[in-house]
Amino acid sequence: MDLKLSDISPEEKAELERNIFLTTLEQIKAWARSNSLWPLTFGLACCAIEMMGTGSSHYDLDRFGSIFRTSPRQSDVMIVSGTVTKKMAPVLKRLYEQMPEPKWVIAMGSCATAGGPYIKSYAVVKGVDQIVPVDVYIPGCPPNPAALIYGINKLQEKIRYEAKTGKKVM
Repeated sequence: MDLKLSDISPEEKAELERNIFLTTLEQIKAWARSNSLWPLTFGLACCAIEMMGTGSSHYDLDRFGSIFRTSPRQSDVMIVSGTVTKKMAPVLKRLYEQMPEPKWVIAMGSCATAGGPYIKSYAVVKGVDQIVPVDVYIPGCPPNPAALIYGINKLQEKIRYEAKTGKKVM
């Protein structure tokens, strides 16, 4: 017996629409990835203290599925917080290259995003985006833990959007 959509009553259609999810495997993977981010902490200055505060019991970053890792091979998000010097740039690049795909970068604080108050120094990189591609910028000097949580939530939205549309957002 073949069941056709025209044979279903309006009440049965409403019940089906309420109880059946239609999605793609890519969207399921993106949902899982976005809700289990493992950030590599790359704290270089004052912003690192605020990043550590995000993992404390008051802000509890773990409730969003983010667990700080110390190895780049176990991480999929790099949080660069603080002043990046030209001497530290090759180390940052090497750690980024050691991370498995897919990988994302968050630039936290005005020093990581644009050089901060040290922008006139010859030794400071004028934004981490000159070394690695950045997905989310979090402004502030230093940004508070709530701002980092907001940035992580924006990264989660970006991951889900890119899987849904198939377009890479810069």
